[in-house]
Amino acid sequence: MIPTANLASLLLQTARRLPGRPALVWRDRAWTWAETAARVMAAAGALRARGIGVGDRVLVLARNGNAIFESCWACWLIGAVWVPVNFRLSPPEVAWLAANAGCRGHVFDTGFPEHRAAAKAANAACLLEVAIGEGDGLAWDGLVEEGRAAPVAETEAVDRDHPAWLFYTSGTTGRPKGGTLTHGQLAFVVVNHIADLMPGLTERDASLVVAPLSHGAGIHAMAQVARGAASVLLPGERLDVPEAWRLVEKHRVSNMFTVPTILNALVRDPSVDAHDHSSLRHVIYAGAPMYREDQKHALRKLGPCLVQYFGLGEVTGNITVLPPEWHSLEDDPAFPTGSCGYPRTGIEVAILDAGHRRLPAGETGEICVRGAAVMAGYFENPAANEAAFAGGWFHTGDLGHLDGRGFLHITGRQSDMYISGGSNVYPREIEEVLLTHPAVAEACVVGVPDAKWGEAGVAVLVAAEGAMLDPAAVMAHLDGRLGRYKWPARIVVWDALPRSGYGKVPKAEVKRLLAERGRA
Repeated sequence: MIPTANLASLLLQTARRLPGRPALVWRDRAWTWAETAARVMAAAGALRARGIGVGDRVLVLARNGNAIFESCWACWLIGAVWVPVNFRLSPPEVAWLAANAGCRGHVFDTGFPEHRAAAKAANAACLLEVAIGEGDGLAWDGLVEEGRAAPVAETEAVDRDHPAWLFYTSGTTGRPKGGTLTHGQLAFVVVNHIADLMPGLTERDASLVVAPLSHGAGIHAMAQVARGAASVLLPGERLDVPEAWRLVEKHRVSNMFTVPTILNALVRDPSVDAHDHSSLRHVIYAGAPMYREDQKHALRKLGPCLVQYFGLGEVTGNITVLPPEWHSLEDDPAFPTGSCGYPRTGIEVAILDAGHRRLPAGETGEICVRGAAVMAGYFENPAANEAAFAGGWFHTGDLGHLDGRGFLHITGRQSDMYISGGSNVYPREIEEVLLTHPAVAEACVVGVPDAKWGEAGVAVLVAAEGAMLDPAAVMAHLDGRLGRYKWPARIVVWDALPRSGYGKVPKAEVKRLLAERGRA
């Protein structure tokens, strides 16, 4: 056992140091650090009194608001494990997660009664249900009031590997797996976020939350808590771009965590030019590749404040970073154009072949990583752990290469690559070129069976607003930009691409829809 600081100490220390400073802003309400800590300590006391203890898992399904923000700290304070789930998942998916984790407590937003009922029916281990919002039964605010008589004022003792957060993957290749994030590991992640993503973060900063706190935005918020920076939430669960820019201007927001789809929406809306966003120093994007043309547009609108990082839930985002000084509008060889950055502080990245041997610079293989940010393992899944940690590295499942300076370039997922006529084809490379066509707004390339070539590519495109897509013209656009063996065999045009609950385009679903529509 290696004793370590309980994560909840970050909140308690900040509340003592900055009691009157704003911690959380949502709609027409603001909470100070002292108020937030008092609510968390009270909620922790009530959870403990109702039978939730050390190591017990607590499922939380909620839209962004003060309750989900408070729930993680309340769990950690008493040594319980926070299990947040994406509210965009279906009731059966949430029910499976509740049962898989064996959660002793369920905290559900009242806007999702079917999810709550499904989880309760599937998970016999549940002994406590709490509602967020108006409805029957014990409410989160009621839990807080109940615990004010006996709040938890001291953190539960934990060791470095004590579970804090079960971070469920999106499950694009099967059932989701619960990555076990621990107190010691997450403490490293918080420090690394501050050092590599937002250097100089203080209580004078403010962060706009535009993504669900159940996922990467929750990790980002932990860094704000550690330094006393306020988190500003959007009023609803949908992205309201004009409102986002209004909040940036009003609160002098200095940082935000986004994914490429959100960042694209923010910088392509006319409201970006109607509000002062000069306070932004770190606009962080992660979670999926950002195509070069989109990156250039964001740089033109926001200036040198973009920060890219590459990571997975299992490594809590901590693999590489590309800070503002390494972003450029020009395709200058001095800048690592197309790269997602260099290894984060304290993290080692290697490109391995199928035999777990390191490959030299420029050669494509699997991106593997080791360091203090890597999870403790998948929850009760030894087979997945054996595969993920083979050869002493964590295997990301992503393909890429390191250049001579150590910058990482992602080619795509192992599962996305297809072999056409004996040659490996990486869809990401094709998608990048397709997106340089002015009529193309979105592109997704998948490999499908082909009688002649074994596999061939199909490009599914979405037209830019007001544009008409001519497949022949798009094919002609590839000439001179891409080797002919990489060209898709056909192009189809859809009104929209399917998206998972995490905002990604699942290629398996694209393949299924192509087959269903007779285009594969």
